[in-house]
Amino acid sequence: MTVKAAFGVAMVALFLNIGWSRDCFAGPSPGETPKDEKAALAGPMRIESAGAGVVPQLTDQADVQVDAAESDGGGNARMEAAEPTERRPGQHSSSKVGIGLKISTLGAGLEAAVPLAAKANLRGGINIFQYNRAITNGGIHYDGQLRFRSAEAHLDWLPFAGLFHVSPGVLFYNGNQVTANASVPGGQTFTLSGTAYESDPTTPVMGTGKLDFVKVAPTVMVGFGNLIPRSGRHYSFLFEVGGAYQGLARVALNLTGNVCDTSGLNCRSVATDPTVQSNVLAQQQKIRNDIEPYRFFPVISLGVGFNF
Repeated sequence: MTVKAAFGVAMVALFLNIGWSRDCFAGPSPGETPKDEKAALAGPMRIESAGAGVVPQLTDQADVQVDAAESDGGGNARMEAAEPTERRPGQHSSSKVGIGLKISTLGAGLEAAVPLAAKANLRGGINIFQYNRAITNGGIHYDGQLRFRSAEAHLDWLPFAGLFHVSPGVLFYNGNQVTANASVPGGQTFTLSGTAYESDPTTPVMGTGKLDFVKVAPTVMVGFGNLIPRSGRHYSFLFEVGGAYQGLARVALNLTGNVCDTSGLNCRSVATDPTVQSNVLAQQQKIRNDIEPYRFFPVISLGVGFNF
């Protein structure tokens, strides 16, 4: 019994040992993956592939929702963000026309401008002013009227794409002039080119005078301000200095009546006496010389502008 029992136990142990060894040493063949490892690897791969499919889908949905939200409530904000209110220096303004009001030594003015390029505008305007005044010069009484009428055009060059500008141009209509009615009461003395006369009491001296310039005059201006700011602002302040070269003034003095010596004798007609006429012409030249500095007429201008 003991031998049989020992033999039986030995056979069971041998059988168990052989079965365990077969499970341990019977590994997978080359190139074959164990089923458990396949399952372990396949699981994460399926999860990752599933995640790769879900994430784009969620992203697309989020984009659709964002687009819908922007189109419903944020569209205006997105458009406003895409259009900055302040433009970079030198960037062309979207405004097409600028208008301005100004006051200058040429009178009260109205002007308009259009953009030509990022650093250039074409500007034109008109000026009006009128002033009446009575003066006496050399014993001759003048009821004078100063009347300014002009039209101008300028090329505004903005070298730094900002507010400073240099503006060559032209007064293509220069109607600035002074007109006057002249008179000398009878018995009163007056002078023409340094020669003294007495106005005849029976036919006193009277006449007209006029001072004007050539109708076209080149101009040049420099200043600050731009009717079409490249920053996008709709309002602007304008300041300019410069001048118009209008040459020597044209003076006409036409007198009628009779003049006499200072004693009241030897009266003769102003219109026909050559000596008196020579003195009238000399008086015209004297007036022209007195205003010679104004051949280059100074222009100082202040104004405001609006563009749209």
